[in-house]
Amino acid sequence: MVVTADDLDAALSTVVASLRPATALEWSARAGSLEWDCWHTAEHLGDCLISFAGQLLARPEKRFVRFMANADQDASPAEVLEFAEVGGRLLAATVRMSGPDARAYHPSGQADPAGFAAMGCVEALLHGDDIAQGLGLAVDPPRDVCTRVLARLFPEAAQELASVDPWAALKWSTGRIELPGRARLTEWHWRAAPLGE
Repeated sequence: MVVTADDLDAALSTVVASLRPATALEWSARAGSLEWDCWHTAEHLGDCLISFAGQLLARPEKRFVRFMANADQDASPAEVLEFAEVGGRLLAATVRMSGPDARAYHPSGQADPAGFAAMGCVEALLHGDDIAQGLGLAVDPPRDVCTRVLARLFPEAAQELASVDPWAALKWSTGRIELPGRARLTEWHWRAAPLGE
């Protein structure tokens, strides 16, 4: 299953729609089980997604492009959420303009545009959910997007957890929750390279 820029757009739209009503709240609350607060988690998300776009544009083979993107320190919750969304939309645009043969460095394998789109979906959905938990909310993503992301990045888990809700399976695969008969993962890795490479 191919993860596309449209999937990333859908993931981002879900996260933004879930979090926008909470931008009047205090984003210094801890984000889910993370060490970061909600504000810094949103900032990390924006930086991560912009970094993925930079990787696809520069296409280094053995390293990350050397930069870090930060939100202004006085950015409001609405503004840091906007920063995260912009990072994701930049990645989606970069995925759309990159040919399927493009490859760029990621520690978990030379990723293609679909791989970066899938990793962007995971970052957006899981960190969006971390923020939502910190604010007493929930993210409810499209299950078809979760299914495609699982198949692309966690192919073994996608097969083993085929009968499990895809959102729960994705959260389990990234160490966020336990499932009946399956302990919460303390370490996990996704597959950035295309299957077969």
